[in-house]
Amino acid sequence: MTSIEKSCEKLDKNYLIQHTISLLFSYIVNMLVLGSMALNRSALQIQNRRERGKIEDSRNVGGAVLYGVIAVFVLAIISSLLFSLLLRFTSLQESSLQFVITAISFVSLFIGGLISGGKGRQKGWLLGGMTGLIYSIIIFLFQYLGFDKLFDMQQMIYHTCYTLTAMMGGILGVNMKKTRNA
Repeated sequence: MTSIEKSCEKLDKNYLIQHTISLLFSYIVNMLVLGSMALNRSALQIQNRRERGKIEDSRNVGGAVLYGVIAVFVLAIISSLLFSLLLRFTSLQESSLQFVITAISFVSLFIGGLISGGKGRQKGWLLGGMTGLIYSIIIFLFQYLGFDKLFDMQQMIYHTCYTLTAMMGGILGVNMKKTRNA
């Protein structure tokens, strides 16, 4: 036997060993997976019953957040219209209204969180936080796609505070709804 034939024979043995180990490993993994699936079949049936209720809860959460975001934007549009009329027909300057506009923004996000918490009736901090976060994402996308500008540090602080304010509104909305029902 030549050295080439010996090396081919060793190569074939190594390949055969690796292939056998690979097949054994995949067989063991498949058996474990199939075994765990068989053991969990009854647990999955119980979980499916629970998930039906969770689907209803997730619809409730989505609807509550949607109501909150819509409320925030409706309040923002109304306040923007009022301030634009004030600026147009009076001698007020925009710089004199800056703090009032910021306060109105916080109030509208608080009300949006309050509405989402009231509609969701549970986990108000999450509903309010999602409302504030979705509002901030929409504003960010409008600013980035429309003006090709990212948030600066001041805007990031404002939007973090907006989200926290909406969370507080959501907490209060859930608790106000519970006290009315009690």
